[in-house]
Amino acid sequence: MKKRILVLGGAHLDRRGRIAGETTAGASNPGSWREDVGGGAFNVARNLARLGHVVELVSPRGGDAAGEKVATAALEAGIEDRPFVFLDRATPSYTAILEGDGNLVIALADMALYDLFTPRRLRVRSLREAIGRADLIVCDGNLPAATLAALAAEARRHGVPVAGIAISPAKVIRFRDALPCVDCLFMNTAEALVLAGPSPEADLSWPDLLRPLGLESGVVTSGAGQIVAFAGDETFALQPPPVSDISDVTGAGDALAAGTLDALLHGCPLPDALVSGVAASRITLASPYAVAPELDRDLLRSAAARVVSPAAVT
Repeated sequence: MKKRILVLGGAHLDRRGRIAGETTAGASNPGSWREDVGGGAFNVARNLARLGHVVELVSPRGGDAAGEKVATAALEAGIEDRPFVFLDRATPSYTAILEGDGNLVIALADMALYDLFTPRRLRVRSLREAIGRADLIVCDGNLPAATLAALAAEARRHGVPVAGIAISPAKVIRFRDALPCVDCLFMNTAEALVLAGPSPEADLSWPDLLRPLGLESGVVTSGAGQIVAFAGDETFALQPPPVSDISDVTGAGDALAAGTLDALLHGCPLPDALVSGVAASRITLASPYAVAPELDRDLLRSAAARVVSPAAVT
């Protein structure tokens, strides 16, 4: 069952260097380099398109070769690309250095162009119409705080659910004012800590800290550790099965969000949807790409069969 999904946020050049041996700080390290198109919003958009949905993408872009690469990648993914193009600006980029096992060492995000996606952009007629016809809106923390708040409020007026992708500890705080109108926010423990304030005594306490902020539903991941999710007054915990063949961690969280949202769109309750999300994440972890090219509904269903359902927490 196809749904129409409007995705707003990061779509940019994604550079990843992988160190070949042991990491030596402050020195030259042998390794390899890969350049692709990425961004939290764009990764979610591509995953949802691979699962058969009709996806529209709105993202600021520069008038340069990197912007053309983003446009080409969107076309190849079957996404309806509707960018705001700033001809005199450079397209944003994300540069990451990874350990030999795929874990992140450090990253540099050159994202200043996204600050130009101000709330007034939401008044463009074509975008207002896109919001009104969507079955789901997905946005990420690359957008300014005022834009996220205005977007979530506009979606609420149209009765369209909104899902948020935190992106990073530095950016998740931009969702703070939008939370009462956000239906589900995907974040990791570092991002949840910035948003909620003091660290909980146990991971299962995250919902108690996030609900008072107005958030109706959320998913908090911790790498290979336990995932805590909540919807309304219910809380669930899931321990992802180990992945022995990790190729690259980039995009795994975006895949988890996309897999979960796909299942929610098909009417699954959050616990069952989270199983689908973990399955999508496992497929991505085993791929050298931020979006696994082999992802489809049959593979997702097969991978989900190997994930244990979440346990309700009382």
